[in-house]
Amino acid sequence: MSPTDALTDRHIAVPESRQLDLFADMLERRGANVMRCPLVDIRDTPDRATVDAWIADVAANGLDDMIWLTGEGVRRLHGFAERQGEAIAEAFWARLRRARSIARGPKPGRELRPLDIRVDLQGTTPTTAGVIQTLVDQDLRGHRIGVQLYGSDPNTPLMEALTAANATTLPVAPYIYADQTEDAVVVSLIDTLCEGRLEAIAFTSSPQIKRLFQVARRREREAELKRALADCCVAAVGPLVAESLAERGVQTHLMPESNYFMKPLVRALSAYFASAVNN
Repeated sequence: MSPTDALTDRHIAVPESRQLDLFADMLERRGANVMRCPLVDIRDTPDRATVDAWIADVAANGLDDMIWLTGEGVRRLHGFAERQGEAIAEAFWARLRRARSIARGPKPGRELRPLDIRVDLQGTTPTTAGVIQTLVDQDLRGHRIGVQLYGSDPNTPLMEALTAANATTLPVAPYIYADQTEDAVVVSLIDTLCEGRLEAIAFTSSPQIKRLFQVARRREREAELKRALADCCVAAVGPLVAESLAERGVQTHLMPESNYFMKPLVRALSAYFASAVNN
């Protein structure tokens, strides 16, 4: 069987949120039966005054370096800057174009390109540890370094590494993850997994995994959920998601080799099932 046909009639769960329909459509065009179950939603932080003050500070005083952890962070900061008015937004992005840009992985760079900002350094792997490793040989003494946080996670390891390098850190958290669905919808996904009616589940962010296990734990079904995940193909969009699964004792069966996006994930799923049939 060719990879093109390998997903025909496969039952795959997609707990994507922001790009749920896009991802599901990719799979359905290859013949898959997709169970949509959005587990989390991404929203602007309610602490808007703090983000506005951070943007105003950068617009006025600039940065030496800016660390971008997610493409979502770029989009959210763009929205915050636009709402402050043209003068602040122009000054803000002008300052960032003069700063050295450091990205955790490829996604921030994709969002920065339309803003005429290039990525100067990228993590050795698309993780916090990869960013820290990239910066280990850099002289950061006295640098003002902006850090766009991943959701509301304070990213203590990165902040401690920058402080140890004698840099001044200016973190900003422009978005939060909020539960989008009622528990009943998540329980339905757990039921479907545990009944063996899914052949694969494709995770695209760590908060999805956290939410799924939170609901399972509250209902004393965590062990049952782990057994169900062991019996189906568990796909991860990238190493951060695979790491989150491993922390909960779940094996990742497939992941794109290098480009951690949805299209490569669809191709990896197709290759996995084609190989399963052919072997």
